[in-house]
Amino acid sequence: MMPMAYFLFGLALVVLFAAIIAFYYSGKRRKSVEDPKYRMLDDDS
Repeated sequence: MMPMAYFLFGLALVVLFAAIIAFYYSGKRRKSVEDPKYRMLDDDS
């Protein structure tokens, strides 16, 4: 019983992590997530 619980918990974490990645890097959100990184690298002068 216990090994199955660990497996299901680990599987749930992997699925959750994959869902977070899919949400933040979807086509609609990718630009709003990546833009601040490039804005920070721009020269102010």
